[in-house]
Amino acid sequence: MYVADSRASTPATASVDGTARPAGAGRYRSTIAPTVLALGTVSLVTDVSSEMVTAVLPLYLVTGLGMSPLGFGLLDGVYNGFSAVVRLVGGHLADRGGGRHKWVAGAGYALSALCRPLLLIAHTLTPIGLVLAADRTGKGLRTAPRDALISLSSTPETRGRAFGVHRAMDTAGALLGPLAAFLVLRATVDGYDAVFTVSFCVAVLGVLILVLFVPGGGRTEAAGVPAARPTLRAALDLLSHRDLRRITVCALLLGLATVSDSFVYLLLQRRFGVPDRGFALLPLGTAAAFLLLAVPLGRLADRWGRRRVFLAGHGALLLAYALLLTSWHGTALPYAVLALHGTFYAATDGVLMAAASDSVPEALRSSGLALVQTGQAGARFACSLGFGAAWTLWGDRTALSVSAVTLAVCALYALTLRPVRKAVS
Repeated sequence: MYVADSRASTPATASVDGTARPAGAGRYRSTIAPTVLALGTVSLVTDVSSEMVTAVLPLYLVTGLGMSPLGFGLLDGVYNGFSAVVRLVGGHLADRGGGRHKWVAGAGYALSALCRPLLLIAHTLTPIGLVLAADRTGKGLRTAPRDALISLSSTPETRGRAFGVHRAMDTAGALLGPLAAFLVLRATVDGYDAVFTVSFCVAVLGVLILVLFVPGGGRTEAAGVPAARPTLRAALDLLSHRDLRRITVCALLLGLATVSDSFVYLLLQRRFGVPDRGFALLPLGTAAAFLLLAVPLGRLADRWGRRRVFLAGHGALLLAYALLLTSWHGTALPYAVLALHGTFYAATDGVLMAAASDSVPEALRSSGLALVQTGQAGARFACSLGFGAAWTLWGDRTALSVSAVTLAVCALYALTLRPVRKAVS
């Protein structure tokens, strides 16, 4: 995939007092902005809540409610892709007022929290689908404003690191969430209901941290330079920029071959006979690798180039697919697959947002990031539907083989794309 290369340099940059200094001086000595750390804490707590649900949801639906892989693929597509259009709304609302990023994100966090207890009363496909759609609406509202705040709080030279720190904190929550779900399942008789209840309480805590500790400011403006009015047309016109259009299209193409996490875990469970209670622990492997590698790979992207790191991440995912398709049954296989899965996320999630930030002006930062996220989320929605249907009709190995071939073709196409202009600060 094409992503803006972060290595473009300029002769000098302005210091805080307005004097010029050599580019790169103190580049990696900068501390992480308090806004990034506060948002990281919110994401950590919220991910504990959401990953508690995500860890048990596949087994709850397929085993507990007897849903077919096709039905689960539909719900999983809703869960991961319904936020696609909503992200555009959230991004635009945040950009319309310079200080709305926090509050639009807060509304999204609150909506997702309110959906947790509704899972206690939803037991069929339609109501569960509606609850998951509402939950993903909340995620769609909050993601672009949150990432815009991270981007605007960082310099172009350190955005990869800043996103890496945020994603590491976010992933710490993803690591703790499945563990919490596992402990709740072990300690209670009516385990699934208890998981959903505890998840709601944790989600409310995340909203409170956002309200109390995240600064409310929005975008910054250069001294003496008025910000352009962030109209909806101006946001959509961002796709006329060649750099951002390439990023968006390639995120969409690669998303079409990115099998949902839940399907990866189901494949591992079926191949190795993981017991029901142990299923909730599988995401821990992905989260652990993500947590360990998010910051190092973010810093590497700042120095080596975001495009290279992004493509290397998809290479790791392709290798994980290949391992799942082999006849090898060694005890190290599930650990290798989960480690590669986490490496993929560490090399792509925050790196993609850092790269997209380089191609979007500050006044439309949230809207621009939402465009990229929308393409990716929509593609993953289609992938979940297609993979679930292929699994139902032809079996899991054939479905995964098709995804692996598609990913390889898209990655080869991405190698032909190159940066064409310097980053936007």
